[in-house]
Amino acid sequence: MPDLVRVHLTDGVPMRPLAMPFADRIEIRFGNAFPAVLVVDRDVVPQLRDVLDQGWRALQASAARQDGRHALAEEAPDARD
Repeated sequence: MPDLVRVHLTDGVPMRPLAMPFADRIEIRFGNAFPAVLVVDRDVVPQLRDVLDQGWRALQASAARQDGRHALAEEAPDARD
């Protein structure tokens, strides 16, 4: 896929949000020297949060299965815990 841009976020990558009320969007900067920027329109913020939560629940359910707990994705801890 030549049109794909991949940014790998780890716990060492700084993340800084910037509300841009004049443009009705949020800018999230990742990194320091050569930051990548994600620009999200206000209307898409809830959808982005939902997608991240879905991914988090899937990771938690996978980890639970590997640990032998077989938890359902709905039973996984909330991403904000």
